[in-house]
Amino acid sequence: MKATSYARRSALGLVTAILIAPALASAHAVVYPRSSAPGAYEKYVLRVPNEKNVPTTRVELRFPAGLRVVSFGDVPGWQLETITDSARNVIGAVWTGTLQPARFVELPFIAVNPRTDTRLVWPAFQTYSDGERVEWTGPEESDRPASSTVIAASTDTASPASGLPLYLAAGALLLALVSLGLALRPVGVRGQPA
Repeated sequence: MKATSYARRSALGLVTAILIAPALASAHAVVYPRSSAPGAYEKYVLRVPNEKNVPTTRVELRFPAGLRVVSFGDVPGWQLETITDSARNVIGAVWTGTLQPARFVELPFIAVNPRTDTRLVWPAFQTYSDGERVEWTGPEESDRPASSTVIAASTDTASPASGLPLYLAAGALLLALVSLGLALRPVGVRGQPA
């Protein structure tokens, strides 16, 4: 009986780890899409998760040079303030609201991409109700990386490799569910399935 209980706890732990690990790996302020075409009118979305036990109350995003922001989407419960330069170009945005722990918010906007191939870097700042301000401004390999978008004429969104992380996650989830099913099946007197 103890072996069965241990197997069930182990399988449940495995499923939990598989489901939580991808969320932790990508748990930071990210602008989507990660690639786009030169000169395109693109709908971008800043996705911000709350990783603390207190609410997020403010999110700030600075826009890369060469990008022309033309409009913003309304987000229920969030107020928008734009930051402009002396020529009245939008160079940043600040959203204020309340994002509870273990939740995320998506903040959409439309912009015109630069006309040449480049890499857009999106510095973001997240402020919590306890006063902590997290800066998502570091290099890609850092703990707090700035999100980036590749602007290139040869953007190949139909590449089979682009779906690889999704296929790996689906495979891991399937394996975890099969393991959980095996661990939870009824067991007979001699350890044989009932």
